[in-house]
Amino acid sequence: MSLPHAILTALLEKPSSGSELTRRFDRSIGYFWSATHQQIYRELGKLEQAGLIRALPSPVPTRGQKKEYEVLPEGREELRAWVNRREDPKVSRDPLPLRLRAAGVVGLGDLLPELVRHRDLHRARLEEYREFERRDYPNGPRTEQERVQLLVLRGGIDMEQGWVSWLSRAVEELSGSAPGPSATSSADRDGS
Repeated sequence: MSLPHAILTALLEKPSSGSELTRRFDRSIGYFWSATHQQIYRELGKLEQAGLIRALPSPVPTRGQKKEYEVLPEGREELRAWVNRREDPKVSRDPLPLRLRAAGVVGLGDLLPELVRHRDLHRARLEEYREFERRDYPNGPRTEQERVQLLVLRGGIDMEQGWVSWLSRAVEELSGSAPGPSATSSADRDGS
C-alpha cells in the first residue's frame, strides 16, 4: 500500500510527469521502494480518480504531451494520515538468506560465489550511498526536508553496512571446511 504514498511524497517534493517520476524513482526513491513505469502510471490514474492529485493545467492541448501532476489538499491529508499511522515493521523478503538456509539442507553447491557477488554489490551500493552523502550534504543538512532525507540516506548506509558485514562473515565461515548437510542432525534440520 506504500506506492501511492511514495508517489504523493515525490509529487509534494516537486510536481512531475509520469516519466519524470519514473526517473526520480530510478535515482532516489527506488533505492528503498521500487516501482515500474507501468505501476507508476497505473497508480497516478488511481490517485487522480480518488481526488488526491490532479494534472496541472496546460497552456497547450495535452494530446501526446506529458501531463504534470500535483498533489491536492486531500492527497496531502492522506499522506499526513499515513505518516502518523501506527504500523509494525515488515519482514524483509530478500531471497538470499532463504537460499543460504536451503543450502544447509541440500548442500552449498555454487552458492559461495553468489554470496561473494552479493557482498560486492552491497559494498558498491554502500560506497554509492556514502558518495551521495559527501556530494549532497558536505556541510550537513540545511533544511528540515534535507535533515529527513539525510536520515533516510543514513538508514540506507546502515543497512548496506549490515549486509556487507553479514555476507563477509558468511563467506569467511563457508570458505573454510564446513560440515556438509549429512553432518547436520535431523533435529537441527527440522527445528531452526
